[in-house]
Amino acid sequence: MSKFDRNEWKELKNLRTPRSIQDFLDAIPMNFEEGDETCMSPLRVLRERRAHCMEGAMLAAVALRCAGFPPLVVDLKASPVDFDHVITVFGIDGFFGAISKTNHGVLRYREPVYATIRELAMSYFHEYTSDDGRKTLRSYSRPVDLSRFDARGWMMSEEDVWYVPEFLDDVRHFPILNRRQIAGLRKADPIERRIGAVTEWAPKQP
Repeated sequence: MSKFDRNEWKELKNLRTPRSIQDFLDAIPMNFEEGDETCMSPLRVLRERRAHCMEGAMLAAVALRCAGFPPLVVDLKASPVDFDHVITVFGIDGFFGAISKTNHGVLRYREPVYATIRELAMSYFHEYTSDDGRKTLRSYSRPVDLSRFDARGWMMSEEDVWYVPEFLDDVRHFPILNRRQIAGLRKADPIERRIGAVTEWAPKQP
């Protein structure tokens, strides 16, 4: 198994706050998985300088760990017409916030002002929409401490660490809507869809 070198450890340990971790994550280009799908370890993300949401969440969890926080992530599960999202959560003075790697203009960093994980998850609800404007967020997981995977080398593996998102997919999720509420949802209006379509990184041209 590879290890973080001195410069990589220094880079991580210089990220002393959740907001500095978010700034660092924002500067890493989006992983569009032009070839095969990936689930790179934080070490590989640092070396390849690209990440999608799951990879970014794991890197943020390592950086939080270096800053003295537990490496916690939460899975946000969407309806079948959309994609799930993973956020890295942290607590300050009894309130929760989140670090998020996304290419879109809305499902991003959350300040630590939410009293519960449910409140934090619900802060993503109205912006979590499909291309045709349907509101798609359906449930959220309990926080998962990624240190449970230390023995498997999730932080520094040269191989893809698919066991992490597979575990997240299987843990208990808490529904946020009932069937009647789902049936009554209003679609996002045209201006909301335009805002939701704003992206930060463009795929590389062939």
